Amino acid sequence: MEIVSQIFIGLFGVTAIFLTQDHRHEWRKWASVFGLAASPFWFYTTIYNEQWGITALNFLYLYSWGRGFVNVWIKGEKI
Repeated sequence: MEIVSQIFIGLFGVTAIFLTQDHRHEWRKWASVFGLAASPFWFYTTIYNEQWGITALNFLYLYSWGRGFVNVWIKGEKI
């Protein structure tokens, strides 16, 4: 399961960061979705490996991506 988590962290995480820099709003708005999709894999990996500092950071990342999701998908703001 560890290698699967690392693959999904890479795929979802890099896609999220890449999309934050796109000039098209229709693409950029998906960044938070991919960021949130990576979160369970980050949590699994860091908890499994007892990396408590990174686990704490995961909560901040989760909050940040969640804010973006609410602002864009729920409130309908343009970024």
